Amino acid sequence: MTAPVSTIASAPTAVDGERLVTPGVQPPRFKRPRRRGGFTPYALLVPTLIALAAITFWPLLQLIIISFQEFGRAQVFGAPAPFVGFDNYAAVLADPTYWAVMGRSVAFCVVLVVVTMLAGTLVALLMTRLNAFFRVLLSVGLLLAWAMPALTATIVWGWMFDTSYGVVNFMLTNGLGLDFAQHSWLVEPLSFFFVAGLVIVWGAVPFVAFTIYAGLTQVPEEVLEAAQLDGAGAFQRFRLIIFPYLRSVFLVVTILQVIWDLKVFTQIFALQNIGGVRELTSTLGVYIYQNSLGTGEYGTGGAIAVLTVIFMLAISFLYVRQVVKEEEL
Repeated sequence: MTAPVSTIASAPTAVDGERLVTPGVQPPRFKRPRRRGGFTPYALLVPTLIALAAITFWPLLQLIIISFQEFGRAQVFGAPAPFVGFDNYAAVLADPTYWAVMGRSVAFCVVLVVVTMLAGTLVALLMTRLNAFFRVLLSVGLLLAWAMPALTATIVWGWMFDTSYGVVNFMLTNGLGLDFAQHSWLVEPLSFFFVAGLVIVWGAVPFVAFTIYAGLTQVPEEVLEAAQLDGAGAFQRFRLIIFPYLRSVFLVVTILQVIWDLKVFTQIFALQNIGGVRELTSTLGVYIYQNSLGTGEYGTGGAIAVLTVIFMLAISFLYVRQVVKEEEL
C-alpha cells in the first residue's frame, strides 16, 4: 500500500539548521518584540539631565573658561577677563609648591583609603557575628558618626587634642605616665595628619562598613560552611570565598574613597584654623581655595581645579568601566 500523494508532498524532506522543513513552505519568522515604553523612558530622563546640567555641567564649563582667563577680583565686579591661553596651566605645572601639595595629597589619600577599607571591613565582619541587639546598637553608633557634619566632628576632635585642655593629653600624661603635658598635636605636620586622618577615617568607616556588610549578607552560607568543614580558617575563607564574591563591591568602594579622600577640604581647613601650619599641611582642596578665594587669582585656582578634575576623572574611569562590565555580565 502506498501513502497518499498529499501526505508525501507535505512530509518534511529538507533540513534548515536543526529543523525539518517542508519544501516550498517558508518557516515561521519570529519577530523581535518591540521594546515597551517608546520615547517615555527618555522623556523621564529630561528633568534629571536638566538638573545635572544646571548643577554640574554649567559650573564645570564656567570653571574651564575661567582657567583660560586672567580672572581676578576686578573681573568679579564686571571688568572684562582677557584670555591668556594655557599660561595659568603652565604657571601651575611649573610651581614646585603644586607638586609638593599633589604628592602630599596622594600619600595622605593612600594611607586614608587603606586604613578606612581595613577598618570598615573588620567592622562589617564583626556585624555578621553579633546578635540582633548588639548589631542594632553598633549600627546606631555608626549612623551617628556618619550623620555628624564634618565641620562639627572636626571641632570636637580638635577639642580632644587641645594643647592645654585636651582629654588626649590628659589621659596620656595622667593615665599612662607619658610626657604629653602641653603637647601641641597640630604644629608638626606628621601629628597634624595623624589627627586629620583620625577625623576623616572616623567619618568614612560607617559607609564602608554598611556597604560591605550588605554584600556579606549575599554570600552563600552553605559555601562558607563547606569551606569551614574542609578545614579553611577565617582568613582563608575571606581570601578564597568572600573576597571573590565581593570583588566588585570592594573595587567600587575603594575608588569612591580615593575620590573623596583626594579632595578632602573641611577637616584640613578647620584643623589649620585651630593650630596647623598651612604651608606644610595643605592638600589639594585647601590649595585650590588658597589660590582662588585666598589670593583673588581665580584663573590660577581654576587651572588647579581643572587639573584635579582631570586626575579624578582618570580614577573614575576605573569605576565606570567596572560598572559597565557588571551590566554586561
